[in-house]
Amino acid sequence: MKNPRRRVLKSLLATLCFPALAQAQADSPIVLALIEGLSGGNANGGEAVFRNLLWAVERVNARGGVKLAGGSRPLALERYDSKGQIEEALSALRSAIDGGARFILQGNSSAVTAALIEAINKHNEREPSRRVLLLNYSAVDPILTNEKCSFWHFRFDAHADMRMAALMSVLKEDRALKSVYLFGQDYSFGQAVLREARRQLGVQRPDVGIVGDELHPLLRIKDFAPYATKIKASGADAVITGNFSSDLTLLVKAARDAGYDGKFYTFYGNALGAPAAIGDAGLGRVIAVADWLPNMPTRESEAFYQSFRKRFPDPADDYVHMRMQLAVEALASAMARAGSLEAAAVASALEKTSVSLSGQGGTMRAADHQFQQPLVVGMMDRQGRPGVKFDVEGSGYGFRVIKVIPPAQAEMPTSCKMVKP
Repeated sequence: MKNPRRRVLKSLLATLCFPALAQAQADSPIVLALIEGLSGGNANGGEAVFRNLLWAVERVNARGGVKLAGGSRPLALERYDSKGQIEEALSALRSAIDGGARFILQGNSSAVTAALIEAINKHNEREPSRRVLLLNYSAVDPILTNEKCSFWHFRFDAHADMRMAALMSVLKEDRALKSVYLFGQDYSFGQAVLREARRQLGVQRPDVGIVGDELHPLLRIKDFAPYATKIKASGADAVITGNFSSDLTLLVKAARDAGYDGKFYTFYGNALGAPAAIGDAGLGRVIAVADWLPNMPTRESEAFYQSFRKRFPDPADDYVHMRMQLAVEALASAMARAGSLEAAAVASALEKTSVSLSGQGGTMRAADHQFQQPLVVGMMDRQGRPGVKFDVEGSGYGFRVIKVIPPAQAEMPTSCKMVKP
């Protein structure tokens, strides 16, 4: 039989300690765990993500944090280096959950995102008291909000098919273009880009010939000269590529050195070293699609960009993502409306969220958790020319906005069959 005096003592201790414990929990930061490649081939991309999310977290905290029923709580951003590898990312996920994180942020690899979605689905079913959400800001393989859609996953970037449609809206009007070379990274995202390029070319510009269609190992090629030589020899008027990080900068450098003078229709040609790498050869020839560009012609957008540069004045740090700011704003709003940090409650609020910042904004589509927002296409030009007030990374080159695609036009159907808890 248990000692009654011990039960009384435990009850007294609980009475004395639990209010203090509850207050400590109420005041503690809400942990956002960034799982990203902060070393390895795409480390510059990972660090750019960290700066953007840090800035977004600082903005939320500067206005008092997230307002919950028990009082306002600040956000805290913790870093986990996945090295761009799936197994490392899964290990980081376990560490983040064990450390108390219930909100995971990741994006710089669709393959990693797919693995995290699967792991989170299993974890949330196995441990409902510790369920987590995944906010994806850059992984754009369309399958992630189609066949692999999940109630626990939210994408804030436009997926590859949406981005390709935005590029095609410009390409189809280039009547001088007669042939293209499709070039990409050999993994799920790169394959999806080229597959959709072939499909949309067939619909939008069936007169354009595909003179090259090639995939290469992801972030492993150090010398793109052989590829550049083939591209030039093909006579292609343009290259369509989803390449990013060193796979893009080394490609455009090699193309420049090979004397290739065609256009580049890119997903990520507007930063991370690409403009400086291609230099004058890119003037009027490098085209990039994004959710936002620094030279958007509005006062709100200009003030937003200038405030980022004030926070991160080093030109090397100049890669600001509006969608990452909107992702954190949307999450904070959903937490407040849910009045809870429980993952299912926040997810239910987040899938109904509309959010805006500095004249930009969007709405989460509940059917597949794909954020719907404007897309913009820019053309590389020299800083100081009309429409190019700001350059990129101190390169002297920026992107002039040539087309804005409204959300209703950028939206695409989904095959998602959402299963809710």
